[in-house]
Amino acid sequence: MMVLISYDVSTSTAAGKTRLRKVAKACQDHAQRVQNSVFEANLDYSSFLKLKDKLIKLIDEETDSLRFYYLGNNWKNRIEHVGAKETYDSEGVLIV
Repeated sequence: MMVLISYDVSTSTAAGKTRLRKVAKACQDHAQRVQNSVFEANLDYSSFLKLKDKLIKLIDEETDSLRFYYLGNNWKNRIEHVGAKETYDSEGVLIV
């Protein structure tokens, strides 16, 4: 299933800057960055729940926010890209 994850982490303190780096790293480990604080994750439900739990534990709910947009399995009809950044095939071959 495809999920769009966005976050806003307060960086007014050193702890906030650390949280931001940790949230970004957790997202990068499981998803594709499409904007500065926006990631597309094409994961099975179990993997998504693990990532979601990890992100929730990383943020400070008093100052930060997470948003999850569930695009489901028919996501290709729900995403349109216009502009400079190239799109990617999340179901294609991944070379590491």
